[in-house]
Amino acid sequence: MSLLLGVDIGTSSAKGVLTTPDGEVVATAVREHTVSRPRPGWAEHDARTVWWAGFAAVTRELIARADAPIAGVGVSGIGPCALPATAAGEPLRPAILYGVDTRAVAEIEDLTAHYGAETIVERGGSPLTTQAVGPKLAWLRRHEPRVWERTRRLFMASSYLVHELTGEYVLDHHSASQSSPLYDSREHAWIADWAAEIAPGLDLPPLAWPGEVAGTVTEAAAERTGLAAGTPVIAGTIDAWAEAVSVGVTEPGDVMVMYGTTMFLIEVLAERRTWPGLWGTVGVTPGTYDLAAGMATSGAVTDWLRQLTGAAYEELTEEARAAGHGAGGLLMLPYFAGERTPLFDPDARGLVLGLTLDHGRGHLYRAALEGTAFGVRHNLEAMRAAGGEAARLVAVGGGTKGGLWTRIVSDVLGRAQELPSVTIGACYGDALLAARATGLSDGAGWNPPAGTIEPDPAAGRIYDALYELYRGLYPATRDAAHALAALSRAPA
Repeated sequence: MSLLLGVDIGTSSAKGVLTTPDGEVVATAVREHTVSRPRPGWAEHDARTVWWAGFAAVTRELIARADAPIAGVGVSGIGPCALPATAAGEPLRPAILYGVDTRAVAEIEDLTAHYGAETIVERGGSPLTTQAVGPKLAWLRRHEPRVWERTRRLFMASSYLVHELTGEYVLDHHSASQSSPLYDSREHAWIADWAAEIAPGLDLPPLAWPGEVAGTVTEAAAERTGLAAGTPVIAGTIDAWAEAVSVGVTEPGDVMVMYGTTMFLIEVLAERRTWPGLWGTVGVTPGTYDLAAGMATSGAVTDWLRQLTGAAYEELTEEARAAGHGAGGLLMLPYFAGERTPLFDPDARGLVLGLTLDHGRGHLYRAALEGTAFGVRHNLEAMRAAGGEAARLVAVGGGTKGGLWTRIVSDVLGRAQELPSVTIGACYGDALLAARATGLSDGAGWNPPAGTIEPDPAAGRIYDALYELYRGLYPATRDAAHALAALSRAPA
């Protein structure tokens, strides 16, 4: 029997898994790392010491526990990122990370004005935000001209691993479709004229689908990682999309709801759809497209409350459960770090309405869970407005533990959510894509549902009324929130 290896480079750790061809988990490994934040609004990873060293360490640990040869390697990572490199693939500076790095705000405004917001969405599928790669490259060209003079190649976490493992320079179509405004999601090709204007001299990588074999492990990579030379390596993709594969969110109408530090949603589509308040991308497999949404906070707010109160999650969860539907008359806007979709407003701010002296920490915690659930509903409504169906919801992530948060979301949505059997993340999807690429498995039966959360109609009626109030809060307080945001940035 052969095994499959999947490794994902996350924001704070590298995670790996060994599986059998039918999806049984043989071993897992984790190596933690940190994000470098050299200036306010910057977020970076060193490709050699974080991405490649993390991959090598996790792989060696897993190989030491393997009882069979590894037949294929799958990779994924955070993204979209911008790692400039020489023609030989040598990194020239740390990688600029995805939307958490906000340095390119001026370039976003410049490029949007130059090409036109509607034209950018029409060609690429997504508006320009801090998530987009094009403005990050424009920032490099403007602010680090010496680095840009030597830049010939562009890598993301997964494509850099592929290069180190195989020597191949390739990027998957999905990651490319998040490189706005450089990729045409209708033509599945780079937009050559825009790329020449935004990133002159850059040799954009050839494109492949995430599950296609990009190359095989070289002798040098074999020596570093312990993998056998000649082992097939897939092109890989961005981690959230690999996680969607891991839980079977692959058919049109499937939606992954990821409960984490931020809430993230991916819906698979049969046809290309765009919406100004969402990200539109090509899918992981040929012939599919995606709509994606992401809140700026969710678990980050609950963790803030945990730290503020000094209480354990278990205590807060039980107190929130006892607070009941509506949190005793509290309503929270969870925009504690601005908001991404569908508002794209970095100056949105958090709000708690209805506070009295009778409220305690359990009410606040319940209001936070309900506020993020209302945010999920807002995003799903935007997806439906864009043409999505949301026929099946699958819940993943650390926030699914304990049961209360997922119960609240199902009640707010009036929709059932499936819970998968295996929830170890993107690395499991990487292994599945490698199994398919090597012909060892078609993935059928890999990760069946472990259970379903059904909505409570009585609770839903309460939440319907609260949701209407929730939707009115942002427009009613937007001007004040923006003024406060401006004051917070003013010199002391």
